[in-house]
Amino acid sequence: MRRVQCNGARLSLRDVTETDVAALHAVYGDRAATQYMPFEPRTSSQVADMVREALDAAQAEPRRLYMLAVVDADHRDVIGVARLHIEADHPHSAEIGLGLRPDQWGRGMGTDLIRLLVSFGFKQLGLHRIWGARSPDNLPAQLAMLTAGMVEEGRIRHHVLTPNGWRDSVVHSVLEDEWTDR
Repeated sequence: MRRVQCNGARLSLRDVTETDVAALHAVYGDRAATQYMPFEPRTSSQVADMVREALDAAQAEPRRLYMLAVVDADHRDVIGVARLHIEADHPHSAEIGLGLRPDQWGRGMGTDLIRLLVSFGFKQLGLHRIWGARSPDNLPAQLAMLTAGMVEEGRIRHHVLTPNGWRDSVVHSVLEDEWTDR
């Protein structure tokens, strides 16, 4: 298994470990942090299951799923989670997703995280296209994606079934040849 370590000015990314469950539960278990995700807040046990699945996926050849801990460079605390999933039918394209603890919001961390994740995908994984989908109501995600250099492509109607019913998604993407490592 190839271990992931990707460093930025304020954040770093690394593979999740079983010791990260409590820190990841601070994201996945928080109602505010999951308000735009297609599921209810997760229990600690459910987060532990997600981490075990990520550890299993990290052993796969070829590796298609990267679940990464987002680490604050100054304090070395896990403050969020980033996911990159390489599409099986299109191995040069990947979907990203992310979540940060609410106490990290409003500081540009989402933009920094997207830039670091996209840089990882292009530079270390050799991807050609990276995309992400967000709730139309998630304006902070829209701003972070646009500021990070992603382009809004359009809306997928009734894309995700949430506990509150069907939700549209707005897709953003960036291509390798238009990416500038900012």
